[in-house]
Amino acid sequence: MPRDIMDPGDLYRPLDDARLSRFHWRTVLTAGMGFFTDAYDLFIIGTVTAILGPIWHLTTGQLMWLNSTSLLASVLGAVCFGRLMDLFGRKAMYGVEVLLLTVGAILSALSHNVGQLIVFRALVGLGVGGDYATSAVITSEYANRRDRGRLVGTVFAMQGFGLLAGPAVAAILLSAGVPHALAWRLMLGLGAIPAASVIYLRRMIKETPRFTLGVRGDVQGTAATVRELTGERVDVRPVAGTVSRRRSLLRSPYFLRLVGTAGSWFLMDIAFYGNGVSSQIILKALLPHATLITTTLIAAAIFLVAAVPGYWVAVGLMDRIGRRRIQWQGFLAMALAYALIFVVPGIVKLPLLFLVVYAVSYFFVEFGPNETTFVYPSEVFPVEVRGLGDGISAAGGKSGAFLGAFLMPLLIQDLHLPGTMGILAGVSLLGVLLTLVALPEPKQQTLEEAAGEVPARAWNAEVRATSAGG
Repeated sequence: MPRDIMDPGDLYRPLDDARLSRFHWRTVLTAGMGFFTDAYDLFIIGTVTAILGPIWHLTTGQLMWLNSTSLLASVLGAVCFGRLMDLFGRKAMYGVEVLLLTVGAILSALSHNVGQLIVFRALVGLGVGGDYATSAVITSEYANRRDRGRLVGTVFAMQGFGLLAGPAVAAILLSAGVPHALAWRLMLGLGAIPAASVIYLRRMIKETPRFTLGVRGDVQGTAATVRELTGERVDVRPVAGTVSRRRSLLRSPYFLRLVGTAGSWFLMDIAFYGNGVSSQIILKALLPHATLITTTLIAAAIFLVAAVPGYWVAVGLMDRIGRRRIQWQGFLAMALAYALIFVVPGIVKLPLLFLVVYAVSYFFVEFGPNETTFVYPSEVFPVEVRGLGDGISAAGGKSGAFLGAFLMPLLIQDLHLPGTMGILAGVSLLGVLLTLVALPEPKQQTLEEAAGEVPARAWNAEVRATSAGG
C-alpha cells in the first residue's frame, strides 16, 4: 500500500540500503584519481624546489612561496567550488576542478622563472581545493549507509598512492641520470596525466538524488535516478510539497560542527603538510651529507611502510569503530610521537631511531585525522549547505597546510628538529580536544540523521518502493 511520508528518507532508502555495486566503485575510482593527482602535485614540489634551488639560486623566501602557493590557492578553490555546488548542483562543477589541475600541471612544467611557476602552481591549487569539496560530497551523497565511511575514505586513501608516486618518480628520473634542468619539468608535467584521465567521467556523472530532491524539490526526477541506480522501482504520487527554511552554518548545531571540522582539519594539516612538503628539508637536517636520491628514497620508504597502510586500516575500520574515535586517537598518537622527539632531543643524533618515531607518527596521521577530517564534513551538514560546509572545512585544512609548509623551513632553521616537533605535539593535542568537544559520531547513520535533517522537510507525497521486477 502507498503511504504518506514526512521526510525524504523513504525516497532515499533504496540508496541507503543498497549493497555495494559497480556504480559505487566507479564513483570512488572517478573521485579517487583526482586525489591521487592532488597528492602527487602537492608533494612533488618539495623535491622540485630541492632541485631548483641551486639552478635558479632560490632564496629562502622563494622556497617558502613555491612550497606553499598551491596550498594557499586551494583555500580559495575549496570555498568557491563548495558554494557553487550548493547553488548550481554537484554535477555542474564536477570535472572543472580536474581540468584546472591538468592545465596548471602542464603550465607549471613549462615555467621559465619563479614568478611564472608560482602563478601556475596557484592554478593547480585552485583545482586541488575544488576537488576536496566536490569529490567528498558527491561520493557521500551516493554512498549507502553501511559503507559510507569506507567509500568516502577510499577516495581519500588514493592520496597515499600519490604520496608514494611523487618520490618514486623523482627517484627514477634522478637515478636514470636525467639532467636536473629537465627532471623537475617532467616531475611537474606528469601530474597532468591522471587528472586528465577522469575529466570525461566526471562530466558524465549524474546529479545526486539528495541534491535534486533536497535543494531543487524534484521528486519525480529523484525517483527516476534512484530507480536507475538501485534497481528499485519507486512510485511517487506527489500531492503538495513544502520545503523547510534554509539552514545556516552559523546556527546551532552546525556552527560548532563547522568549528570542529574546519578546526581539526586546520590543526592536522599543519602537522601533515609541514612534514610532508618539507620532508626533504627535515631529512636534510637529519642527514646533512646524504644525496638528494638518498633522501628521496627514504621519504618514499616512509610513505610505503607507514603512511599507505595507515590509510587502508582507517578505511577498513571507519564504519566499525567510528570517525570520532579514529580521529582523537590518531591526534593523540601523533602528539606522543612528536613529544618524544622534543623531550629526548638526542634522538635526532640517532637517525634510525628518529626515522622509526617519524614513521609511527605518519601511520597515525593516516590511521587518524588525515582520513577522518576528509570524511566528516561530507556527512554532518544539511544538503543545502553541505558543499559550503565541506568547502570551508577543506579551506581550514589547506590554511593549516599553507601555514605548516610556509613556516616549516624557518622553524627548522631557528628551533631545529626537536623544537619544531614540540610545536607539532601541541598542535596535535589541540586536535584531540577539539574532536571530543565539537564533533558527533555519524557512523551507520543515514546522511539525514548524521546532518540532523530528520525530520528534515515535510514532503507530502505518497511513495512505494518495490523491486524492479515487482
